[in-house]
Amino acid sequence: MRITCVGGGPAGLYFALLMKKADPAHVVRVLERNRAADTFGWGVVLSDQTVDALRDADPETAEQISSAFNHWDDIAVHIAGRTIVSGGHGFCGIGRKKLLNILQARCEQLGVELVYETDVADDADLDADLVIAADGLNSRIRQKYAATYQPDIDLRQCRFVWLGTTRLFDAFTFDFQQTEWGWFQAHAYRFDATHSTFIVEAPEDVWRAAGLEGMSKEDGIAFCERLFAKVLDGHKLISNASHLRGSAAWIRFPRVVCKTWVHRNDRGTPVVLMGDAAHTAHFSIGSGTKLALEDAIDLARDIQAHADLPTALDAYQASRSIEVLRIQNAARNSTEWFENVDRHAHLAPEQFAYSLLTRSQRISHENLRLRDARYVGDFERWLAGRAGVDAQVPPMFTPFRLRGVTLKNRVVVSPMAQYSCVDGIPGDYHLAHLGARALGGAGLVFAEMTCVSADARITPGCPGLWTDEQGSAWQRIVEHVHASSSAKIAMQLGHAGPKGSTRAPWDGEDQPLASGNWPLLAASAQQYLTGVSQVAQAMTRADMDRVREDFVAAARRAADAGFDWLELHCAHGYLLSSFISPLTNQRADEYGGSPENRLRYPLEVFIALREVWPLDRPMSVRVSAHDWVPGGTTPEDAIAIAAAFKDAGADLIDVSSGQVSKAQRPVYGRMFQTPFSEGIRNRVGIPTMAVGAISEADHVNSIIAAGRADLCAIARPHLANPAWTLTEAARIGYRGPIGLAWPKQYLSGKSQLEREFERQRSAGVAAAEQANRALGV
Repeated sequence: MRITCVGGGPAGLYFALLMKKADPAHVVRVLERNRAADTFGWGVVLSDQTVDALRDADPETAEQISSAFNHWDDIAVHIAGRTIVSGGHGFCGIGRKKLLNILQARCEQLGVELVYETDVADDADLDADLVIAADGLNSRIRQKYAATYQPDIDLRQCRFVWLGTTRLFDAFTFDFQQTEWGWFQAHAYRFDATHSTFIVEAPEDVWRAAGLEGMSKEDGIAFCERLFAKVLDGHKLISNASHLRGSAAWIRFPRVVCKTWVHRNDRGTPVVLMGDAAHTAHFSIGSGTKLALEDAIDLARDIQAHADLPTALDAYQASRSIEVLRIQNAARNSTEWFENVDRHAHLAPEQFAYSLLTRSQRISHENLRLRDARYVGDFERWLAGRAGVDAQVPPMFTPFRLRGVTLKNRVVVSPMAQYSCVDGIPGDYHLAHLGARALGGAGLVFAEMTCVSADARITPGCPGLWTDEQGSAWQRIVEHVHASSSAKIAMQLGHAGPKGSTRAPWDGEDQPLASGNWPLLAASAQQYLTGVSQVAQAMTRADMDRVREDFVAAARRAADAGFDWLELHCAHGYLLSSFISPLTNQRADEYGGSPENRLRYPLEVFIALREVWPLDRPMSVRVSAHDWVPGGTTPEDAIAIAAAFKDAGADLIDVSSGQVSKAQRPVYGRMFQTPFSEGIRNRVGIPTMAVGAISEADHVNSIIAAGRADLCAIARPHLANPAWTLTEAARIGYRGPIGLAWPKQYLSGKSQLEREFERQRSAGVAAAEQANRALGV
């Protein structure tokens, strides 16, 4: 096979040598526009896992790279005069020039033809069976065939400059400096015996306000030396970007995503993207070079594994696109964290450092414990102390207090519709359903959204609080929860609005009733399912008055029933949500138009409830922080929404998203709504509850520990396992008693469950140790 790699960076060189090694008969060329000795940037970072992959692919190259590594385990975070250190992270640094030299030498040893100072203007001139477009971030080949590759390039919000220094860091170091203009941060790590990489970064508005845009390159470096003088300890900063002038060295990171990676040119030759030409991952997770090398490994492997090239290329794109998406999701989380340092800077240094370490969501609480048990133990004791507990306790089992209510832990059974009432009256099913979950260990159990009038229901099976009979039925359940468990119980009040008068989901989700429909109300006339749903009518002022009083009457009944907590449902396209979202509020009066106007009626209802709800009991509000539809509510809008409810007296914001429009396109993933919670909590200064794809103790511990939320609402896992909290405690080896209360009737099962999970953990550790021995670790 005749193979031409356009671009002599890590991806192109490594793929070339792997293909030549696999079959010396291959004719392999690498065309590089720069000279052999040219390189830009300083050191690069690889994880221990990537080094293992290199060792499997080509032991000779891996040995040379490993011998040139500077290896470290510690991460040091400098903030507010404090230094927080965590170990066990396992990274390696190597100079970019040294890495390229090793790859170049190995290519020459194997017989790869390296051609320098050759600028490929048109791949159509290349006589090859396979062209690898490894021509970097600004790939001209990707641009030429953009209609096929469909690149999506997102310029991120921070400016950064890539520098070096003779200051040799013993740990991967993050240093944060607050200035009169805002926050600057440095990412620094040693990569050889004489130098370290030193990247300086700041949000663009901060960078401009500091005057760096108008500074010469030399003045900009001097500015950074003064700013980071303490951590530099007398050492200078160095630039090797001699081709750049002024502030041109300060760039915004472009996140590159391509829909497809393979194109056939006019000659019929497949042109395959690799490395930065195909994708980028922010330097804050150190994965750019890792991804490039792993691209090369996977494509070389797929070509060897498949008899024909098209099948191999399909396999390459299928496998790599998934892995790259995973890394890019983590990189997006990390990028956004560094773009919003001011959001986290109010945290205590201990929690700030923990938030940084877990920012990508690739490192969880238990993963951090495996890396550095001492660090996590000290942090857990510190965090528990802030909650008034003098012990080492997993974050999810620390108590939480609002007004006169103290929850034993941070786990909440999310309100989940059961559609199993008759005439709005909760019966034995609800007693068993909510009672089981209260016994299951959660600190707070929510009743499902309960409707304030018959015409406020989603389905005929929804519960209500518009009659005293319903109130008495709820009182029976509340008394059972209080008598049988240490859990608190919350009522969520809502009005279905335009999403009402439908069948139970198992009979046709969102479908109107076959008969017996009732009139619907909304902020504006609308139809939730176009051509299917009943058309809701715009509320009149008289309608607003009646509905507000329905809410007030229901809140009084909830208080009389003994509920510990009240939540107002203003999310998911229901009545109050229909006022808030610009997608569903088209009113031209004082209740439509501006965000303040759209909030006017929901705030009116909330204030009326706060006036009748007991002062010693908390009130929360559920909001949709993102409509996931262009023109709808955005996470930035949610900040203002949360602030308005805080000013009105809300104690906590329950942060959900979506379900306002069927046109929504959510970006799902683990804990995918947690960033919205974090933004509200840390910018508005109000406690929050995170919800959405939170399914294990590790998720809850990470969220609470990092200050991303104060409570975590767990929904579907509680449907599958009412004792989810007790189970997860046993899974992570926590035996209590703080924050953990097994019913005395169930105690004989506690020790058995704990022993079973202990056996599983021991087996997992043994398997890991065996794998390490096999690798020679």
